[in-house]
Amino acid sequence: MVSDTLYKKLSARVNELSKLPKLDDQKSIPKLIEENGFSRREFMTWAGTMTAMLALPASYTPLIAKAAEVADRLPVIWLHMAECTGCTESLLRSASPSIDSLIFDHISLEYQETIMSAAGWQAEQNLENAIEKYKDRYVLMVEGGIPHGKGSHFLTIGGHGKTGEQSAIDAAEHAAAIFAIGTCSSFGGVQAAAPNPTNATSLSNVTSKPVINVPGCPPSESNIVGTLLHFLLYGSLPALDAYNRPKWAYGLRIHDMCERRGHFDAGEFVEQFGDDGAKNGFCLYKVGCKGPYTFNNCSRQKFNEGTSWPVQAGHGCAGCSEPDFWDTMGVLHEPLADRLFHTTFGGLGSDATADKIGLGLLTVTAVGIAAHAAISAVKKPKE
Repeated sequence: MVSDTLYKKLSARVNELSKLPKLDDQKSIPKLIEENGFSRREFMTWAGTMTAMLALPASYTPLIAKAAEVADRLPVIWLHMAECTGCTESLLRSASPSIDSLIFDHISLEYQETIMSAAGWQAEQNLENAIEKYKDRYVLMVEGGIPHGKGSHFLTIGGHGKTGEQSAIDAAEHAAAIFAIGTCSSFGGVQAAAPNPTNATSLSNVTSKPVINVPGCPPSESNIVGTLLHFLLYGSLPALDAYNRPKWAYGLRIHDMCERRGHFDAGEFVEQFGDDGAKNGFCLYKVGCKGPYTFNNCSRQKFNEGTSWPVQAGHGCAGCSEPDFWDTMGVLHEPLADRLFHTTFGGLGSDATADKIGLGLLTVTAVGIAAHAAISAVKKPKE
């Protein structure tokens, strides 16, 4: 149960935000809601949904609504590094205008290459001006892996010749909070997969400041918005797991909440795509689902406004929100446990012995225990 002390703390935080002077002449969130046809009831319904997502009592709904209403005081800078823009598309390409996109459109989005009209030197000038004008008050969101060190020149900004790595470092220096959006920014992603010719790495490896990782390829827009609202309410980072992912969104495995879990427990598996098991919605583990090893809330949030997600559509989880998933979660359509025999020994042939198999199982067990301990560790959130 959430204590009265926490409620008072959150109330004080929201009141503090509401007293901040407007950064410019932009319209308030309540005014924009009214102009875009959203009723107060619809707004409060959304606030109630976000309250539940943050695992807060229903009585906190008014606080969530108030935090959203003052969110227009919060400038946001969104940088693109080495990426496919899938994270931006996930956020912006909703089937119909939603309150999520409304908030993001109107929280003083100072710089976002995909949707801003400025280009060339004007765009870069906007970025520099925003960093200076809103120093220590803006939220930095970075999408994409970052070519680093000797490979940093692979991402170079035209005109002034600054590398993407240097741009990220400069923007992070005076950010009030930093979000790594997507697996590429969180862990390096496909850019950092072997042999990693650009020496790409995660955002946290190029700045010493705390980074909240919101992984996924792409992540759910709800995870992005929910994490932002958590920062607005608490004024600090949320409780994080061993990989700096918010526990409220990445605290449980895909396997724990999967609609096919009952079939797994009953030993009912899809043996190959298109078989009777696939037609009957059986567990996809034997055709490569990485749900038992992946921490995310896809099965609850889903995608395309809650329409579906890969497992519901008949394809196993690829483990995209885990570190180095391009290297560690493959082969895509092969159970992860089978890699013991395909990678550790190069396969089991006629020369296989009990000692050989036993040694391999012991090794995997030890690695599994270590991995479980690392995943179970939780960083204490800042006070």
